[in-house]
Amino acid sequence: MAQTLLVIGHGMVGHRLLEALAERDALADPARPDAAGWRVTVLAEERVPAYDRVHLSAAFTGSTGEDLSLLTPGFLDRHGIDLRLGDPAELIDTAARTVTSSSGAVHHYDALVLATGSYPFVPPIEGAGAEGCFTYRTLDDVRALTDYAGDARSGVVIGGGLLGLEAAGALRTLGLTTHVVEFAPRLMPLQVDDGGAAALRATIESMGVAVHTGVGAAAVRVGADGRARALRLTDGQEISSEVVVFSAGVRPRDRLARECGLAVGDRGGVVVDAHCRTSDPFVYAVGECAQTVDGKVYGLVAPGYQMAETVAEALAGAGELTFTGADTSTKLKLMGADVASFGDPFAPEGRDGAVSVVFSDTREGVYKKLLLGPDGALLGGILVGDARAYGSLKPHAGRQLPAPPEAFLLPATEGIAPPGADALPDDAVVCSCHNVTKGQVRTAVTAESLTDVGGIKKCTKAGTGCGGCLGTLQAVLDAELSARGVEKPRGLCEHFALTRAEIYEKVRTERIRGFSELLEAYGQGGEGCAVCKPVVGNVLGTLAPDLGIGHILRGEQAALQDTNDLFLANLQKDGSYSVVPRVAGGEITPEQVIALGEVARDYGLYTKITGAQRIGLFGVRKEQLPDIWRRLGGAGFESGQAYGKSLRAVKSCVGARFCRFGQGDSIQLAIDLELRYRGLRTPHKFKGGVSGCLRECAEARGKDIGVIATANGWNLYVGGNGGANPRHADLLASDLTTDALFELIDRFLMYYVRTGERLERTATWIERIEGGTEHLKAVLIEDSLGICAELQEQMERHVAAYEDEWQAVLEDPRALERFGPVDPGAVAPGGAAAGALEPGRGRSVRLADGTEAAVFKDRDGAVYAVGNRDPFSGADVISDGIMGSRDGVPVVTSPMHKQVFDLRTGVCLDDPRVSLPVIALS
Repeated sequence: MAQTLLVIGHGMVGHRLLEALAERDALADPARPDAAGWRVTVLAEERVPAYDRVHLSAAFTGSTGEDLSLLTPGFLDRHGIDLRLGDPAELIDTAARTVTSSSGAVHHYDALVLATGSYPFVPPIEGAGAEGCFTYRTLDDVRALTDYAGDARSGVVIGGGLLGLEAAGALRTLGLTTHVVEFAPRLMPLQVDDGGAAALRATIESMGVAVHTGVGAAAVRVGADGRARALRLTDGQEISSEVVVFSAGVRPRDRLARECGLAVGDRGGVVVDAHCRTSDPFVYAVGECAQTVDGKVYGLVAPGYQMAETVAEALAGAGELTFTGADTSTKLKLMGADVASFGDPFAPEGRDGAVSVVFSDTREGVYKKLLLGPDGALLGGILVGDARAYGSLKPHAGRQLPAPPEAFLLPATEGIAPPGADALPDDAVVCSCHNVTKGQVRTAVTAESLTDVGGIKKCTKAGTGCGGCLGTLQAVLDAELSARGVEKPRGLCEHFALTRAEIYEKVRTERIRGFSELLEAYGQGGEGCAVCKPVVGNVLGTLAPDLGIGHILRGEQAALQDTNDLFLANLQKDGSYSVVPRVAGGEITPEQVIALGEVARDYGLYTKITGAQRIGLFGVRKEQLPDIWRRLGGAGFESGQAYGKSLRAVKSCVGARFCRFGQGDSIQLAIDLELRYRGLRTPHKFKGGVSGCLRECAEARGKDIGVIATANGWNLYVGGNGGANPRHADLLASDLTTDALFELIDRFLMYYVRTGERLERTATWIERIEGGTEHLKAVLIEDSLGICAELQEQMERHVAAYEDEWQAVLEDPRALERFGPVDPGAVAPGGAAAGALEPGRGRSVRLADGTEAAVFKDRDGAVYAVGNRDPFSGADVISDGIMGSRDGVPVVTSPMHKQVFDLRTGVCLDDPRVSLPVIALS
C-alpha cells in the first residue's frame, strides 16, 4: 500500500527530491488507489512553485516565477503530488507523526523531509528595519526592491560575497548609484584570495560600483519620513543611500526542528547522518537547513541536490547512497566577471611543500592561481576574469595534472596548449550540480548514439544546472566521437554540408544572390536555421557591392539576419537595445555631445563611455530606434555597426597632435581606418587600435588590427584580441608608409573574409591556418597566391558602395514596419498574412489580455503563433528570433540565448521541461 511522504519546503532542493523519487519510480500511481509507493504532500511558504533561485537576478529584467519555474508542466498531476502553496508548516509532532500548517490543517506522515532552506542574516544595527531596507532571497524580495527603487537614486549592499555582488548587480540594473560594503578585507573572502579579489574589485569598480572593504555597517540613518537616507560605516564614513540591501550571509531555517526536539548543531542546522536522516528515524533534512556528518551547512545548490538524491534513494528502498561531504567548487558570472574556485586554494604556500603558480593581467582584470602539493598534485585553484579552464582543472583536483600548469593558465601562445578532454579520468565529476562523471557522459554518448550536447543534457542532466560544465561536455563528446571514428560534421548545420569559407566561394564565383538560391543549389532540404541563415546573410552582405544586392535588410536578406542586424542595434539581456553611434577616432563635436545627451534625457536611457571611445545609450525599446536615429542622424551621426559582425571601432591615443612623445598622428589615422572599413561584414567582429608611439596607450597589440607609430612610419600588428582567447597581435610588417599600410590591411581583411569560418576571430583564424603569420606574410606581402590585386580591388568596391545602414532604413517604409507590432487581424486566419508577415521572419502581436504572441510564416505560407516571452530570460523577444527547421520540424531560435523551440507544440528542443504557449489567432 502507498505511504505518505510530507515535504516541508518547495525550493530547488525540495523539488529535486520529488524529481529524484519520480526517476526511481518510487511515487504511487495516482490512478491506482492500491498502488505501492509514496503519496506526497508538499507544504510551501511561497505562493509560487519551485523556481531557479540561482538566477534570481533575472527577475530584475522581467523574468517571473513562471519564467524561472523548475516545475515541468503536468509533473504534479502525473505523480499525484499535492502542492500547497502559501501554507507553510507551523508545528511538527514527532510522536504523532503529524505536521500542522498555518491554515490549521493537520497532515499525517510516514516519512517527513525538511527542505526549509535558510533565511538571510540581518545584522542588529540601528535603523535596519526602516523603509528602504531589504533582503535579497526570494521573488517577493525582488518585487519589493524593484517597486521601491523606482524613486531612488542610490543604494548600498551590505555583504561582498556571492549574493552581495548579485544584489549589487541588481541595483546597478535598476539604475542606482551602487556601493558594496564588505567587513572582510576583500570581496568574496570564502571563494578567492587577495589576488583574485583585487582583480574582481578592479572589474566591478570599472563598472561604476564603489567597493568598501575591511569595514562594517554601524547604522542606517533614517529620515523623518521613516525612510533610509544613508548608511554609517564603522570607520565613521557615511554613504548616502536610499536603498539598503542586507546580504551578509544566511542562517539555516531550523526553528521547526528545534521546537519539536530534533538535534540541532551548535551553530544551527538540523543534524543528519550519512543518509540525511535526523535524530528521529522518520524525519530527514536536506539542503541549507541540514548540518551534515562533516559538521557543515552547505549553502550551494549542488550539495543540496546530492542530499536530495540520497534521501530519494533511502525512500525508494535501496539506501545505498550516502552524503558525507560535498565539493564546494563554484563557477559563476558576477556583474559580467567570471569567477571560479575549486578544491582547496587557500593553503599557505610553503606549508607541507605546497607551491602556487599564478598568472595575473591587471589590464584585462584576469587572475589565475593553481596550488600544487609537493608531489605536483593539484590542490585547488582560483580563476577570475577568465574561467575557461575551470572545466579542465576542477576534475583534476587531488590528482596530477596531465600537462604543465602553465598550459592551463597562460593565454594562447605558441608551444603551450592545454590538454584535451581525453586527459580527464572517467571518474572525474564534470557536472557538480548533478554529480555526473565523465564516464557516465561517455556511456550515454555510446549507448544512445548521441551527437550533440543537447542529447547529453536529456540523458544525464549534466549541463542543466549552473551551465558551467557545457564546455567540458562538448570536449568530452568530441573526444568520444573521434575515438569511435565518428567524423564530426564539417558543414555549418543540417542544411549545408559546406563550411562558411566554401559558401563564400560558391556565392562569389557563381554570383548567387540569395539564400533560397543557395539552398536549392547546395542545401540539404529544410528551411535553414539560426546557424546557416546569419552566415549566408553575412556573406551576401560582404559581397553586396559585387552582386548588386544592396542593403542587408532588402528583400529576402532581412529574414537571414540575427536580431542585432535585423534591428541594427545590440540586443541587451532585458530585451531592450543599445544605440552606439560611430565616433571615429573618438573625435566628437560639442554639438554631437549635446545631441546624445538630449536623446538620453528625453528617452530615459542609461549612458556609458564604452571601452572603444564611444558613447553608448542603453535601454532603448525596439519601436524607439527609428525616431532616435532620425535625431542622431540629424546631428551628423551614422551607424557604428556596434551590432554586426563587422568593424566595431578603431581606438586611438592623442598621438603627435597633442602628446609630447607622439611620433605619428594616431587620431587621424584611426579616423581614416574606421571610415574606410566601416560596414564591412566579416566572419566575426573585429576591432582596431592606433598608438602614436611605443608607449601603446591605445593598446593596439590587443586588437585584430593594431598600428603603432615609429620614427620611420607605421608597424602593423594583426590577430590580437581580448575575447575568449586573449592573444597579443603578431607583427606583420614594419615602418610602412600610410599608403602601404592601407594596402596591406585591405589584403589582410579580404583574405580573412574569404577564408575565415563562422564566428572565428582573427586570432583563432591565424592560429588555425597552416603556417600562421608566416603564411600571411607570403600571401599578403609576397603575393604567393597571386591574389593581392584582386583583394584590393574588392575592398575598393566595398568602400565605394558604402551606405549608412540606418539612413537607408529610415528611407525605406517596408523596413520601418518591422520595428513595431503587427495588427492581430492581419495575421489571423483569413487576414492579410501574406502582406504582414515575411517568410522566415516573425512579428509580435499584442493580444487582448496584454500579453504578446510571436507569429511566423514559413516559405509555404503556413502560419505559427507562440508566446513571445522567452522563458529563460523573461524578455519578449521570441518574435525577433530566426525561424527555420530542425529535422524537418518548424522551429524558432530565441535571439537571447539560442534555445530552439518547436513552433507546432512550443516545446524547447534543448530542454523539454520548458515550453512556450501555443496561441490560436482568431
